[in-house]
Amino acid sequence: MTTAESQVAEERSTDGGAGRRTDLATGRPVRTWALVAWVALGGATGALAVMSNGDDDGPSATQPVTIIGIAVLSYLAASVVGRRRFGWVAAGIFAVLVVLADLADIPKTVVFLVAAVLLTVVGLVVRPRATVPQALALVGYLGAAAGALLLAPRIGLAIAGMALAVHVVWDVIHYRREAVVDRSLALWCIGLDLVVGGTCVIAAVAG
Repeated sequence: MTTAESQVAEERSTDGGAGRRTDLATGRPVRTWALVAWVALGGATGALAVMSNGDDDGPSATQPVTIIGIAVLSYLAASVVGRRRFGWVAAGIFAVLVVLADLADIPKTVVFLVAAVLLTVVGLVVRPRATVPQALALVGYLGAAAGALLLAPRIGLAIAGMALAVHVVWDVIHYRREAVVDRSLALWCIGLDLVVGGTCVIAAVAG
């Protein structure tokens, strides 16, 4: 896909066309309010996650690590299945697995590692070209965030928060290319990553 094909052009229609754009890659209309709404919903989800953290000392590195884990595994699962909408299903599945891991007192990183290995192995067999980029992204993002758990709390929180915030780049790439996951999921993740990641970095700096 070329840069020109992935650009979004303004479209003026006879009914005014207010807030409507056309994606040159797909020819489908894109409404600005819908983009803003999905990002805002992700941001609201992130705000709720931060407020419900339940830690009197503020956020810990575990929170951004959990969100990154769910995000990268959802992208990986969607690439393996080959259905963009499966990204939403995968996000729900991994969120439930995280809750079950907490109830069973199993480290989330163990759950993420097992899921990552299984998905990567299957993906390399059935859809290797789609799987490799997502597997590498998983190693990079989740590896950086999980590694932060081994550091001093404030430093670990800052690094994990930055890793989550930087994941926005991955979301934007897939939104623009309309690839791997639904655009709605990519937009939702942008809001979630920015709010939680930014909050964690600010909390770490503020002490």
